[in-house]
Formats: sequence, C-alpha cells, structure tokens
Amino acid sequence: LFLATLTYDTLRFEYEDFPETKEPVWILGRKYSVFTEKEEILLDVTSRLWFTYRKNFPAIGGTGPTSDTGWGCMLRCGQMIFAQALVCRHLGRDWRWIKGKRQMDNYFNVLNAFIDKKDSYYSIHQIAQMGVGEGKSIGQWYGPNTVAQVLKKLATFDTWSSLAVHIAMDNTVVMEEIRRLCQSNAPCAGAAACPALDSDVLCNGCPEDVGLRDRLPLWKPLVLLIPLRLGLTEINEAYIETLKHCFMMPQSLGVIGGKPNSAHYFIGYVGEELIYLDPHTTQPAVEPSDSGCFPDESFHCQHPPCRMSIAELDPSIAVGFFCNTEADFNDWCQQIKKLSLVRGALPMFELVERQPSHFSNPDVLNLTPDSSDADRLERFFDSEDEDFEILSL
Repeated sequence: LFLATLTYDTLRFEYEDFPETKEPVWILGRKYSVFTEKEEILLDVTSRLWFTYRKNFPAIGGTGPTSDTGWGCMLRCGQMIFAQALVCRHLGRDWRWIKGKRQMDNYFNVLNAFIDKKDSYYSIHQIAQMGVGEGKSIGQWYGPNTVAQVLKKLATFDTWSSLAVHIAMDNTVVMEEIRRLCQSNAPCAGAAACPALDSDVLCNGCPEDVGLRDRLPLWKPLVLLIPLRLGLTEINEAYIETLKHCFMMPQSLGVIGGKPNSAHYFIGYVGEELIYLDPHTTQPAVEPSDSGCFPDESFHCQHPPCRMSIAELDPSIAVGFFCNTEADFNDWCQQIKKLSLVRGALPMFELVERQPSHFSNPDVLNLTPDSSDADRLERFFDSEDEDFEILSL
C-alpha cells in the first residue's frame, strides 16, 4: 500500500537498469540489443502512454471517488493497452515521444481520449461507470476480461478511431467473425481509415463515389483482445514460449495481467523476465486546457521499466493485438499457425476459420457492436473470479 502513494519523483531512482545480457530485448514487436541500442529501448518504452493512479480528479458519477488509488490499477492497464492501439492507429508504431518537443495534434487527441474527466472516450470515469453494466460497482477491482469488455463497449462511441474491437472468448479466435466485423460497411471516420484514396475524393472522410467505395472493401482497424487463463493458481510453464512469441509479433499490443490484485501492463521481455509499466504510483490529475494541449510528461515513464520473472505472472491475462489492415490480420494468422509448430510451446488459444460446432448457431453470435446476445455470450468467465462461469447454451 505504501508504494501506491509514492510520488513519481521518488520512484525515478529506484529501478535497476537493463541487465547486460546477450539476450535480445523485445518491446511490442521490436527487437533490440542491450549493448548497442539501450537508448532506443528506453526511448521506445518512454514513448508508450503510461497511466497511473491519479488523485483530485472530478468525482466519478458526480458524487463518487476523486482518486483511483488502491482500486484502479487494472482499469489503468486497460487504458494503456488501448492507448497503444490508438497510437498505432493515429501515430504509427514508429512514433516517438521526445521530452520538450512539440507534439502533433493527433498525439494530444489520443491523450485527450484517456484524460480523467467524464467526457473522454476512455477515461477512468467512463470505464468505471460502464463497468456497472458488467456487474462491477464503482471502486471495485476488475479482472482483464471485465476491462476488455468495457473498453469494447466504449470504443463504439469513438468514431474518430473507428475501431473494430473483438474479444475472443473460450480461448478461440474465429477468423470468419473477425472478417465480418472488420469488413462491415460502417462509414470510416477520417481519411486515415481510407489510405488508398486521395483526400480530394473524400467526403466526410469517405469516398463520394459509391461505385468506388464498392470496389474498395473497407477494413476497420482491428483491436483483438484475448482473455486467457494459463493455469489454475500459477502460470503453466508450457505456455511461456508462446507468451514470449506474442511480444515478437509486429501486431503486439502487449498483455494486461499481473500478480493477484496488482495489475501491470506488460510490453515485452528479456530472457526469463517480463518488462512492464506499473500503474501503482499516485500522481495529481492533470487539468486539460481549452486548446487541448496540456503538460504531458507525467504520462510517460522516464525511468527504466520494471521487470519480473515470467514464472510469477498470475495465470489470468488478456493478450492484445492490433491489425491496421486486412494484410496485417492475414499475416498475424500465419504467424499464429507457425507458432503451433514451435517445439515445447503449448498454444494459448485456438485459431479457427469458422465457428466451432459447440458454439450456438451463427445468428445468436452475430457480433454487431450493439449485440446484446454477443455480450451475454462473451461473459464466459471473468479472470478475477476463481470460479469459471459455465455457459448454458
């Protein structure tokens, strides 16, 4: 509990630097050498959006808590994995944050989507209040599955990002479902969603020529979240190689999970250690200015990141991937299929073309964003509960 109230400055000097090792360092699909690329590693880590406990923000729901210290760590980890998706979507994986450098507007647009106020798309206020519909009272601790379900619902309001969010339940990723979701003829928001077209043929971000639109099937950028349980009380060693491979994929958004009741956002690994950003630091809430720009240094972790042994990981996690295009998704599927051939690596989930027969009929699982049937079915289990909720289909 003491750690939760440490300030950012007191934490800065307590973290050990990266070990001198020949092992490669993997950060969200990028491979680095400690000996020749230490600055690049730290710059990559610092550029990730870091969300921590905050205090003195407007009361949640008008009368609720004004700080999330002690209960909001998994919500903050959910914000971090989703912020990484928005960074990839609007700024690109190669974008870097440099202290003191004037950032582009899209960067502040992304950051504003998570700021601690009630009308930000993915604020702690929105997540906590949307969680009430998932059976979580405000201030109650979430597991990885609950936060994934809530973020999926909130993303439907984010027309700027125009994301297709899919949560693969029952340890099964169904390619047909994802293609249906991403190719739905929803209007795209902004020219970035239609990169093949020149801006002068766009009308409100979409092509004026309907015939042209028919020839160009739109692919909504995909955020794929996979809640998993990799063992009963501790992680089964057979999954460790597969988990490492997830951080090697260019589509990687990392992993949310942690130790029991203490959530972390895992962004990579070195050797047998996971590299993570820790939300357990309380910082004052930041007041956004009218211009949309505000002091942003406290949203970037400027010390070497934390590390922990993979064996200590709580078995309840959610793995995230971002596929900006259909080609990205096809490539991801190929990598997952190859991974099943790696010796000594147990698959963490199954990749199938069509819905397995033990699922209900396709109509019930029609995964439109507002489908209440899908939401009911996707409440398969919640990882903070020791007991699984078995579906009666």
